[in-house]
Amino acid sequence: MRRVLILGGTAEARALAAELAADPGMRVVSSLAGRVTDPRLPAGQVRMGGFGGPDGLTAWLAAERIDAMVDATHPFAARMTASAAEAAARTGVPLLILRRPGWREGPGDDWQRVASLAEAATRLHGMARQHGPARVFLTTGRRSLPVFTGLAGVWLLARSVDPPEPPVPDNVHVLLDRGPYTVAGERALIREHRLDVLVTKDSGGRMTTAKLVAARELGLPVIMVDRPPLPIGVRTVETVGAAVTWLHKRRDHG
Repeated sequence: MRRVLILGGTAEARALAAELAADPGMRVVSSLAGRVTDPRLPAGQVRMGGFGGPDGLTAWLAAERIDAMVDATHPFAARMTASAAEAAARTGVPLLILRRPGWREGPGDDWQRVASLAEAATRLHGMARQHGPARVFLTTGRRSLPVFTGLAGVWLLARSVDPPEPPVPDNVHVLLDRGPYTVAGERALIREHRLDVLVTKDSGGRMTTAKLVAARELGLPVIMVDRPPLPIGVRTVETVGAAVTWLHKRRDHG
């Protein structure tokens, strides 16, 4: 039996866990960071909470005699990915990164790509100074809210799964919701709150693309935060099927 650790929290991680849990030749453990109050749990064994950086993950991999590790975390979970790469290098445990493809701009889109949340905030500040007060649809997660709350002339509709840490500034309206979303719903939300611009991260996937379609249809500009770079030299795949194939090859060939 091959012991596989999935660093999870995404739809792809849950799908991979379901595939492996049905395989009698695999024992799968999914690790969730525990930052979401009511996470969607995958099939198989689940471990909640962090490892304590690369040192803790290294010790855990050795203690649990893990044969392979798949990093299927969110594309912006850069710290966890870096820890996985370092722990894999220390222990010799094979590491695969499973990342859904990023979004691509299409006809009718008005995207401004930026390298960081801070650069996105700078763009918003410039828009407010040049064109007047801006009403912003912010979908970058509750932990990013402090980056944007000090901007003069900017009102934020901040959507997240869990509430942000208080206090929430007066110029922020928090909308607690979880995808998948519909284009009609996103279009209605943009109109209801008279939003001028969408700020989001290039998470990829189908669950949250509706906001991009609605922004295109309504002529809203999009400030798109690019993904952090992946560790050099680590194998990366884009689909659950490719990850399953990789794991089966490692199992079958020892």
